[in-house]
Amino acid sequence: MPSPHMSSHDPASCSRPAGDSPPSCACPGASGPLPRTDWGVPAEGGVVSLPLRSVARRTGRVASRRRAVLRVLCICLSCLCVLGGPDSQPVAFAAVDPASPRVTPVVQAVQRVAPAVVNITSARVEERRVNPMPGLLDDEMLDQLAPGLPKQRVTSRSLGSGVIIDGERRLVLTNAHVIAGATSIAVRLLDGRTFTADLVGADPDFDLAVLRLAGAGRLPEAPMAHSADLMPGETVLAIGNPFGFSHTVTTGVVSALNRTIRSKDGLFTDLIQTDAAINPGNSGGPLLNILGELIGINTAVYARGEGIGFAIPIDKARGVVEELLGQGRVSPVWLGLSGQNVDPRTASVLGLGKVAGLLVTEVFAGGPAATVGLEPGDVILSINGHDVGGKDEYLLLVGNYTHKDVLRVIIMRGGQERELRVVPAIFGRADAERLAAQRWGVILQQGRGGLVIAEVRPGSPAAQLGLARGDVLRAVGPRQVESLDDFAVAYRRYQLNAQVLIQVQRGARLYHVRLVLQ
Repeated sequence: MPSPHMSSHDPASCSRPAGDSPPSCACPGASGPLPRTDWGVPAEGGVVSLPLRSVARRTGRVASRRRAVLRVLCICLSCLCVLGGPDSQPVAFAAVDPASPRVTPVVQAVQRVAPAVVNITSARVEERRVNPMPGLLDDEMLDQLAPGLPKQRVTSRSLGSGVIIDGERRLVLTNAHVIAGATSIAVRLLDGRTFTADLVGADPDFDLAVLRLAGAGRLPEAPMAHSADLMPGETVLAIGNPFGFSHTVTTGVVSALNRTIRSKDGLFTDLIQTDAAINPGNSGGPLLNILGELIGINTAVYARGEGIGFAIPIDKARGVVEELLGQGRVSPVWLGLSGQNVDPRTASVLGLGKVAGLLVTEVFAGGPAATVGLEPGDVILSINGHDVGGKDEYLLLVGNYTHKDVLRVIIMRGGQERELRVVPAIFGRADAERLAAQRWGVILQQGRGGLVIAEVRPGSPAAQLGLARGDVLRAVGPRQVESLDDFAVAYRRYQLNAQVLIQVQRGARLYHVRLVLQ
């Protein structure tokens, strides 16, 4: 996330205006329980659970560096090692006359939704080398310096929160970092019942995951509102499992809307800022309005100050959840263009007020940018009210949305600002293969051991680097790739880079090499 003092991030299903005004949402306006038709899958049997180890590999690979940041910065710090939770008894409500003045709107909201809030315990079984100098050497250094050291199996447990969004299908929404790398997941309800959870899908870039409880009957579910009409100053509630204290309730207000958080490895947009206390263990829990309706998923806390927490808006989560239920992951998107950073000379020639933006150098026929009339020479200044500082920020911003969103793009052309509405397109394996052949000079094929380089074009960047037929591509940047779908996600992230670090296997040896594209 933005800022080296943050923890965690988000998704999108709605378009939002710039500034601090409430976002506008294209979602239907009805509130109440989550509509069954929102997810576009059968009520029973239509959601395919993914093996935990499979998704553990994906969430670990797709964002190994980001996950490391989340561990330190995010409420994934909420992923505390647990020896035993402070609470062991079911939570119950006292019998108080509903007409009593003590039964305030806050109390009513808690009573309405608390049964749908769950505590999540994730277990991870890992093999680690016995470290003779834990203060000096980390696991990676041990693997390199002392590969012969014996390994031992270590089980760690971590805490988080979640909320039931579909009681009939037993679906729980939480943060991806809460269950990242888990080999088993246990979910505990307000009444004390505990169930094993299967992972339906997770996306670490949006920090959202959907679980399905095994062996449970009809469950209570949280009524769902829309976050598009949130007002700064309105009362909100957070319920979660901070430090293992089950179903802890905190209250506050909406401090601000449309917040963007930056860090070295990520940029997360459209967040709700609140002063409701969010502590380690609250990750994945619900942020509620005064009516007890779900408006966000708590995901981050500002480490340097009190009273600053962040939540993913529920309108943004909707689009991500739909894709997770349909295919277990979120399809990467793009605008169908290439570009470069604006340098001081270009900024002066084009009359820009500052050295910032993305200078469009190529527009691909048939893509979203071509459809709305973007041209080479245009400078992209902002997307949905978020300034574009350069190519890295541009890619991170676009990656915060799905193919169902409408982006408000401000460009500079001929000394005048113009506004365009662009719908991102899915960046699929065919797009990645085509661009890899054009830009890198390689043709990739799915092999038994991963992505095999089937052909290298003479004179291409790949040929100049020395890549050869039969080499196996293992990683692009920090992202490991085992399939063409993995490669599409990684390529989209680094498509505008002038050079990219890749990991290649040749025979039994691994090489880290820098592919220079310009």
